[in-house]
Amino acid sequence: MTTTATRGGLRAWLGMSVLALATLLLAVDNTVLVLALPHLAADLDPSATELLWITDVYSFMIAGFMVTMGSLGDRIGRRRLLVIGAILFGAASALAAYSTSTVMLIVARALLGLAGAAMGPSALALAAGLFSDARRRAMAIGVFTACFMGGAALGPVVGGVLLENFWWGSVFLLGVPIMVLVVLGGLFLLPETPAHGSARPDPASVALSLAAILPTVYGLKELAEDPGQAAPYLALGVGVAAGVLFVRRQRRLAEPLVDLGLFANRSFRTALLILALAMVTQGGVYLFVSQHLQLVEGLSPLAAGLWMAIPALGLVGGSLAAPAIASAYRPGVVVGTGMVVSVAGFALVVAGDGLGVLMTGITVAFVGMAPVGALGLGLIVGSAPRERAGSASAIAESSGELGIALGIALLGSVGTAVYGGLATSPGAGDSLGEALEAAAGLQPGPAAALVAEAQAAFGQGLIVVTILSGVIALVLAAASLTMLRHVRPIGAEEH
Repeated sequence: MTTTATRGGLRAWLGMSVLALATLLLAVDNTVLVLALPHLAADLDPSATELLWITDVYSFMIAGFMVTMGSLGDRIGRRRLLVIGAILFGAASALAAYSTSTVMLIVARALLGLAGAAMGPSALALAAGLFSDARRRAMAIGVFTACFMGGAALGPVVGGVLLENFWWGSVFLLGVPIMVLVVLGGLFLLPETPAHGSARPDPASVALSLAAILPTVYGLKELAEDPGQAAPYLALGVGVAAGVLFVRRQRRLAEPLVDLGLFANRSFRTALLILALAMVTQGGVYLFVSQHLQLVEGLSPLAAGLWMAIPALGLVGGSLAAPAIASAYRPGVVVGTGMVVSVAGFALVVAGDGLGVLMTGITVAFVGMAPVGALGLGLIVGSAPRERAGSASAIAESSGELGIALGIALLGSVGTAVYGGLATSPGAGDSLGEALEAAAGLQPGPAAALVAEAQAAFGQGLIVVTILSGVIALVLAAASLTMLRHVRPIGAEEH
């Protein structure tokens, strides 16, 4: 099949549905374990450390290998890598579903992450290449973004429905039939991309990229858990040092793992920075709102997941609408205006009171952020040469992953500091969760007083995090309106 065989029309949209299905499952699998953990813990009896690895190894592997896989797709063909990744994902899903030990499950989750890293950049690059028409291409990237954003919110909901009727392994087994469809659809509906350069990436570059990304993600995650320990700072130091060595090596190679020349394009680096910083706010706000729903409102994880699906649907709707709006107005104006809408949403959270106001404000804020993903990814991938689209996609998705981790770490630390400064009673601990555990062992009167103090302190932390997110959104609005003002409306160059 030639590269131009699907450059528009019904076949292109059928191919896009294959990519959308793959992207949706990758996002769902990142959060589907939220409700399954107690069930698998009762069956497999993992230690606390093993339970953390079961939860985290999937996202660690995706973040660590995405840059390598993006470059590999450019070298061997993106459809080929997508199909290989889908086969591995389906096999690892079955392995996870029928795991009989924690080690077996951790290995399966690691393989799922490796497969996800292979599929993610390939799917985005293929989506961008399916259409020669700029407006349809932008809509395809909007669909990709909507699936990615919506899938993460759907994870707990899907997990809850499956666990109501089946055993914990069903949350993984769902991936098998879906990946069969992805493999078949990929082979028959998606075009192969020409291979460029050596099929074997530089081993030292691969090792340095892993040494840069994995310790950084680990350090940011641990920093959010406990800012007082030394290990996260050591991990971040290792990650930065490896990153410096990685960049130096890329400058010397004839076929680098990451083409640093991509950063010379103003649209590429501006969109990348805005995307990463927008994910900082999303990561931090999502963390605190999800905790508020469970620890303050007293909702079950499934009920909290359903509430969080509302702003996620706002992200989906905004992602689908943004490309159409950007065909009439400059993308910088659309993104900048969206960030102003986000500021209004955050302001509503700060000024209002009650669960309804909170979720309305967060939904408005997330709707405003939606153009950042849909249009930002388009600018990043569109700014790269076609032969580097996989690498550019990997950089874009990695920046989003790191942005979310950074938001959870930095904004989480700010909220924790506010909590610690206000909740000073014995038993309050370092978090609202610790205070609730301590209150469970007290008499009703002292318990109620401790819970009220801890919840009030947590609420103030949420307010401070929301204000900081609003400030970041305001800065991003100004950056979009000024630094992306040269980008014309989508499709304008074709007329």
